[in-house]
Amino acid sequence: MRLDLFLKSVGLFRQRSEARSACAEGRVAVDERPAKAAHAVRAGDRIVVTDGDRRVEAEVVEIPARPPSRAERGRYCRVLSQAQSRQSDPDLSF
Repeated sequence: MRLDLFLKSVGLFRQRSEARSACAEGRVAVDERPAKAAHAVRAGDRIVVTDGDRRVEAEVVEIPARPPSRAERGRYCRVLSQAQSRQSDPDLSF
């Protein structure tokens, strides 16, 4: 299965086009290497998604034969770590 389709199917991105854009911009890595949207995902791959201030590291458990329901998404992808950096708001007081 293609990487962009897998990312959308397991809920790491809302739309396939968003996943494709993130891959093109180098914000998605598979096994510590930047990956293209057409990269073939296999069980055991580790995916790191950096999207703005969000960073998610996940492991591919199984490849779905068809798009899974929301309840089944955890069966195909295990989130290893999830971080969100909180940038402080600039002091706008004068």
